[in-house]
Amino acid sequence: MPEIAEDEPLPVEALAGYQGAGRAWVAVDGADCAVGYLIADFVDGCVHIEQVSVHPDHGRRGVGRALVDDVAVVAGSAGIPALTLTTFAEVPWNAPYYLRLGFRALDEGELTPGLQAIREREAAHGLDRWPRVCMRRDL
Repeated sequence: MPEIAEDEPLPVEALAGYQGAGRAWVAVDGADCAVGYLIADFVDGCVHIEQVSVHPDHGRRGVGRALVDDVAVVAGSAGIPALTLTTFAEVPWNAPYYLRLGFRALDEGELTPGLQAIREREAAHGLDRWPRVCMRRDL
């Protein structure tokens, strides 16, 4: 799975699209330098976390948790019922991490049409070479 761990972040243009749509959150350090970000979309009435990325020098300091929690507050305040995401089931900084953040794995029968479509796209891109899971955090 090295090709996943070494995957490059999204291009600046793609990130700017999320920012322009109000669907990007950025964490900064004391010098106001970006150290992490979260981008999201709306899927079936929920906020779907597309990506959380934290610079390795700032890992294990709660940056990712803070980003997810900030999104949860904003979404909950807007009356959105849940956060969703898809991730690798067995990578320690993926599904096990999100379980600690209050997400739960969804059974196949719980997948909404939008989540099913995301999983189909992921499979088409070869991500199903490793076990994947859809997760949800009720707000």
